[in-house]
Amino acid sequence: MMTIFSVLLLGCTAPELSDCDSDSAQSTCLSPTQSEDYYIEQSSMYFDTMDYTVDLEVPPAYSELVARWEWSPWLKLTAFGLENITATDTLLQLYPSVVPERECLAFDEQPFGRCYVVFYYDDHDGKSCPIYEEFTFNDDGEITFIEAWSDQPALLPMADLSDRWAEGEADRLSTRVPGLGQPDGLIDLDGEAMLSAAEEDAVLADFLYRANDWQETWLEEYAASNGDEMWSTGCGWE
Repeated sequence: MMTIFSVLLLGCTAPELSDCDSDSAQSTCLSPTQSEDYYIEQSSMYFDTMDYTVDLEVPPAYSELVARWEWSPWLKLTAFGLENITATDTLLQLYPSVVPERECLAFDEQPFGRCYVVFYYDDHDGKSCPIYEEFTFNDDGEITFIEAWSDQPALLPMADLSDRWAEGEADRLSTRVPGLGQPDGLIDLDGEAMLSAAEEDAVLADFLYRANDWQETWLEEYAASNGDEMWSTGCGWE
């Protein structure tokens, strides 16, 4: 599989050095510490947890406070914390799927792992569900943040759809979460940096609200959603 390491593009402004040495450090403060192959393997391994044809003996290298954020029409914060994400990985096996189509690349700027994949669910009569997903890593090579979008033109994060891998301007949350740029990538939900940033960022404020009680807010989001519409919109079936 072909891989690339991107360069810092015009318009992507790196945080000030002082910010990178503080609790407000954003993920873009970090540089790769692992090989391209490592980031690709770990990113693809994440989808092995949802593919019932794969016998996965070792889970992906999740961080203690790994978070998974899935943009509309999906259900926003769908896991927070190592134990919770491994539990939801197990739960998803009750909704069987395969992920045979995958293209993952590694980048030298966060998110270090980025993938285009296509899910096929048993319950949806073989219809395809294309997804774009990004993976943020800490210095130990652990996944700290997972962010997903439907691979539909109106739902992808990049401002320019010809920018296939969102290397230019993109509306992603991972690069706005204070603390992900620390070497361990551990965030502090009650920290001054988080609370201050959330005052200026509505999506980050929503993440903070949900992270403080992710299970309850996930159930509320699910109850408020229209399941059929969510799937048809998210997978491009409408």
